[in-house]
Amino acid sequence: MLIDTEKSPHAKVHPLKKENIKWVDGLWNDYFERTGRVTIPHILKLFEDADGFHEVENFRIAAGEAQGDFKGTPYGDGDMYKLLEGFMYYVSSKNDQKGIALLDDYIALFKRAQQPDGYLSTKQIIGERQNKGVKRLGDIEDFEVYNFGHLFTSACTHKRLFGKDTFLEVALKAADYLENLYTEAARTGKVQTAVCPSHYMGLVELYRTTGDKRFLNLAELAVNLRDKVKNGTDDNQDRIPLRTHEKILGHAVRSTYLYAGCADIYMETGEEALLSMLEKVWSNLAAKKLYLTGGCGALYNGISPYGMFPNDQKTHQAFGYEYQLPNVTAYNETCATLGNIFWTYRMFAIRPDAHFFDVIERSMLNLALASVSLGGDKFFYENMLRRAKKLDYELRWPLERTSYIECFCCPTNVSRCIMQAMEYAYMVSSDSVYTGLYGASEAAFALENGAAFTLRQSTAYPWEGAIRFTFENTNSKGFTLNIRIPGWVESGCVSVNGKTTSLTEKDAGTYFAVSVENPATAEIDVLFDMPVRYTSAHALVEENINQVAVERGPLVYCMESPDADIESLDDILLPSDAVFKSVPYEINGTTITAIETQAATLLRPDYDRNALYSPLKVMGIKPVSLRLIPYFAWDNRGYGEMRIWTPVLYRF
Repeated sequence: MLIDTEKSPHAKVHPLKKENIKWVDGLWNDYFERTGRVTIPHILKLFEDADGFHEVENFRIAAGEAQGDFKGTPYGDGDMYKLLEGFMYYVSSKNDQKGIALLDDYIALFKRAQQPDGYLSTKQIIGERQNKGVKRLGDIEDFEVYNFGHLFTSACTHKRLFGKDTFLEVALKAADYLENLYTEAARTGKVQTAVCPSHYMGLVELYRTTGDKRFLNLAELAVNLRDKVKNGTDDNQDRIPLRTHEKILGHAVRSTYLYAGCADIYMETGEEALLSMLEKVWSNLAAKKLYLTGGCGALYNGISPYGMFPNDQKTHQAFGYEYQLPNVTAYNETCATLGNIFWTYRMFAIRPDAHFFDVIERSMLNLALASVSLGGDKFFYENMLRRAKKLDYELRWPLERTSYIECFCCPTNVSRCIMQAMEYAYMVSSDSVYTGLYGASEAAFALENGAAFTLRQSTAYPWEGAIRFTFENTNSKGFTLNIRIPGWVESGCVSVNGKTTSLTEKDAGTYFAVSVENPATAEIDVLFDMPVRYTSAHALVEENINQVAVERGPLVYCMESPDADIESLDDILLPSDAVFKSVPYEINGTTITAIETQAATLLRPDYDRNALYSPLKVMGIKPVSLRLIPYFAWDNRGYGEMRIWTPVLYRF
């Protein structure tokens, strides 16, 4: 289970257990199967290669079962734990005994590599043994505690899915080590902030899994010690006291992981100062620093915009200023968006408002899925919103998805997120069910008020807006079904046993409550109309002035070079009154819903597109046939241009 908030006193809703829900058809089922059959085995093969990524070999060397040096990234251990978390979901759903046995072998290897005091981070274990100047906790950029956090989360998932203690025992020993570390830091006042603090989430999950409050207390201590860091930075979100934060800033993964962990702590403790801070910071992100695709962390490197003058500090994977959202150089590391999904999911558990799931849906269907090829074996680390034919400068990461990138934190993270997406379909309270991500599914419920039933959701969402809910295996006890009306909805209807209620823009971004008095006789049909729509940006998003993006339903659309017979997509103009047609279109064996329309281009004689500035001479306007595809499906047809935001041609 992604999070187990069923007994959290300050969580209003909690997810279904994984064994109670499954995708049965449609986009999410396709991604679950492809990730399990293609993506995870592809990454595992890379990790098993002793001459390549070396991830598994590092554990073998640390265990004394192989010779050699540490190779790879210092956070590679955490990548391995994340990968196995997704692997667990697949093999458990298929009852794959061979896969389960392989999982047991890896866990046994981790146990053999773990040191007697509970420490487990292969770079340091190998380095200390070889006396190469590497030591424990000597550099916060060595990600040791980050590795611990993903160990904790993966071990909790293993316990819940298989009921075994083997992985949990490794995690508990590591947590003991961490407890000694933080207790000593509190005593001496010598505090460092762990980067990408996955351990806050991990420690709270250990508490939820074991019931041992020691781990919750340790998570609180670890968070509170942040305020004792000397010479803190905005990059690590520790320059000012945590509870005074009001804006999102610094490193995008470090911040979203931090706030997700704080949300976990709030759900167990109810500390209002934490919640007040979380709401302010989340609102700053959602209202002023979030890309249309759900991406966040706009800049590869930036300068902290708050309170550092004249001693400006460089910030990596930075949020930057409000509305600072470039397209070509958009960084949008996949892990940052996933961190925001984890955080927003927890905010929904605290306060089940539909706008939280609007952000989750936007981020999942657009950016998260875009980070993986339709074939399942190529990946983006950063996620741009525009790709030019060529650049006069080099960006940090490849402009095309590749099967091998030097940092594999994102592919492993998105893999587990896709495998766990079923747990975003519904959240429940004592007498209510809340819909989250829509998709064809089957889910078994047993609510605290006594209602028990199987809920079938039939839909072709996100391609179509029709959704049907039917019930089986019910004891006829009533409950409330809260149907999420996405924020993009302008019209539609909800029909309950033939009685229809119309939906308008006023219903968008809310929940429509249906009192299901007798599930045995209930049939609920929902229709969200999905016309193509134009979206404009705030005037301070300077790159998008007088431009529009095309959306349909929850999906952001883009255009690529094969989609228009034109020299450059930069010449495309979208008429303000364009008429769109939705059509099926196949890319690499995957059928998606594309959009076709008639666009335009200016006839510009003697136009030198390589000149920094040139006179505007227009001879007229030429029509251009144009296709747009979902953003998540781009970069699957060879290298070429891509853009989301396009200048608009207004008719007078």
